[in-house]
Amino acid sequence: MKLTSELTSIKSWAEDDRPREKMIRKGRQALSDAELIAILLGSGSRNQSALDLAKDILQSYRHDLHKLGRIQIDDLKKFRGVGEAKAITVLAALELGRRRSQSELRQSNKISSSKDVYHELQDVLSDIDHEEFWILLLSRSNEVKDRICISRGGISGTVVDQRLIFKPAIARLASSIILAHNHPSGTLQPSEADRSLTKKLVESGRMLDIPILDHLIFTDKAYYSFADEGIL
Repeated sequence: MKLTSELTSIKSWAEDDRPREKMIRKGRQALSDAELIAILLGSGSRNQSALDLAKDILQSYRHDLHKLGRIQIDDLKKFRGVGEAKAITVLAALELGRRRSQSELRQSNKISSSKDVYHELQDVLSDIDHEEFWILLLSRSNEVKDRICISRGGISGTVVDQRLIFKPAIARLASSIILAHNHPSGTLQPSEADRSLTKKLVESGRMLDIPILDHLIFTDKAYYSFADEGIL
């Protein structure tokens, strides 16, 4: 018997197996990650259902939604049955979920701890496959006056010019600065280059009377604070 694409469409499944109907009956929380992705896909390939395709995608990324959220359109298109439109739909949904998560975390723009810094910048320094360097400019009461991307680089590093850090700080009359960058590799420990740059910027900040309060290294799931570790 020759299979057709119609047989792999969600509409052709038994009613008890249809994730859309399951969501209506039981609510969205009752659906598995694979079922939610299957809804976004809508259909599978000629010989694979949308649910099986969704399971294959999840298995390829070890069922880690953080890893899935970092992939590109072309990565999804490698799966048989996933074209550009389906890939865009899945990644758009993942991006909305990420933005919602970050909007819930960012309750205040006043910095009182390294955790506040992590929440303030997590939306721009998570789920990216290259390194970026950001700064927070703070008022005298530690409220965020601005957050600025200083540089974007490659997988293993980015170039930081200290003049690009202190110029906006002086222009915005910032009372202090917090540094932050990400490690796409997932390594939390600072490199020697990280330590050297931080020391140099701290010394420059003292001369300009614009102290560097902290330097955070971001990964998708955690952070490292120079101040918390007592090495600032």
